Amino acid sequence: MKLLYNVEDKPPVGAVILLALQHMLAAMGAIIAVPLVVGSAIGLSTSDLILLVNAALLVSGVVTILQCKGIGPVGIKLPVVMGTSFTFVAISISIGVESGVSAIFGASLIGSFVMIIGSRFMPQIRKLFPPVVSGTVVVLIGLTILPVAVDWFAGGFVGQEQYGQLSNLLLGSVVLVTVIVLSQFGNGIVSAAAIVIGMIVGYIISIFMGIVNFSPVHDAPLFSLPNFLPFGMTFTISGIIGMSIAYLVTIMESTGDFLALSDATKTKLTGEKLSKGILCDGLGSSLASVCGATPFSSFSQNVGIVAITGVASRHVVALTGVFLLCAGLFPKLGGIVVTIPPPVLGGAGLVMFAMIISAGIGILSRINFTKRNMLIIAVGVACGMAVTVRPEILSNLPKFLQVILGSGITTGSLVALGLNLVLRINVEDEVESAQEKRDVMEESLRECEAMNVQLKAQLGSDNNNAEISESLANIEIEMVENQPGCKCILLM
Repeated sequence: MKLLYNVEDKPPVGAVILLALQHMLAAMGAIIAVPLVVGSAIGLSTSDLILLVNAALLVSGVVTILQCKGIGPVGIKLPVVMGTSFTFVAISISIGVESGVSAIFGASLIGSFVMIIGSRFMPQIRKLFPPVVSGTVVVLIGLTILPVAVDWFAGGFVGQEQYGQLSNLLLGSVVLVTVIVLSQFGNGIVSAAAIVIGMIVGYIISIFMGIVNFSPVHDAPLFSLPNFLPFGMTFTISGIIGMSIAYLVTIMESTGDFLALSDATKTKLTGEKLSKGILCDGLGSSLASVCGATPFSSFSQNVGIVAITGVASRHVVALTGVFLLCAGLFPKLGGIVVTIPPPVLGGAGLVMFAMIISAGIGILSRINFTKRNMLIIAVGVACGMAVTVRPEILSNLPKFLQVILGSGITTGSLVALGLNLVLRINVEDEVESAQEKRDVMEESLRECEAMNVQLKAQLGSDNNNAEISESLANIEIEMVENQPGCKCILLM
């Protein structure tokens, strides 16, 4: 898909504000959810929960700006939204129940050095992610988070009374159809802002349905400054070990997000660039721990927004960081976003998360589908989904293995990495697969040429025909560039 705005482009001010708001609406619910889940599970008061939420929003804004703009060796300079990570929810609750809330932030601070130090080795790690592995990882990211959008769409969580009610499904469907129609048939900013427009339409309908609860806006304070070490900080060996393992998992997940983002933005992800992104992730989590927020990672749903809208400008997402920062300082602004009903989020979320799956398939389309590569994809996805849909399979493993393998992204990635290193490349299979791909490409080129002839006959030799011919030529060139196996055979 052709990008509407490239990574370094700066859209008009009005467009930037609308597009930045789109990213904020997609991310804010998840940013707020993590501190609420952790704080409620360990029995914090309402005032303490507000501190956690405000800190999460404020630090999210700061780290998002840093990731997008970059300062020296810190920041990947891609349109990345950063926020509190669900990977740390279970271990944070475990530490909080056992040793108190202060131990969560002590373990978070020490554990963040796993990412900071690990970032130095990302150039070497990047070499372990050829397209067959990176494509598998990106597909898994979309598949593992898709159930979240499904639950939103249905109106809550399985078992709740309102789950799957017809009104929820209809509301989510309205948002979903609006996003699809605007994205496919809209032009310019209308297409690029399809998600936020769809959510606005759904929100207005929700107000008329009487399902919007405005109490979070009324209850939130007008202004709130961040506190340094609001809960103190203590250190426990078991907490630090558990949190460090969770950080290792986050390195893998963030790497997958960055790979998906590089594909969506049509930029090359070098080892150096990956190192800067992971370093920013680690430093952001260090900042979060001293401000009273749980650790951070990149947000996959915002990668989906880039993929579906074609807006890859990092300056747009940097403004999203400013909005998140303001939401942390002015909680009433954040309260407005919290009032968005789950089905509205679900209608947009289904598209965003599914687009990540499409991005992964796009990466995989560049490889030769040999028996070896198909095994890597199949077993990697199968193992990742196994622990996602049936987490009980890990119940008898040691605790540290449950933390590592509990993430479907991590499990599938490790399996794909291992198989890619172990399974030998069969040259004959590669050549045969490349030949098949060349045949398919040649057939597609013949179809393009036939289409070109038909258009010439219909339009005659004028400027429009010249533009069409140039467009078809570009399609042919792009097809060749995207088929490395075919180029190899053609050169032979």
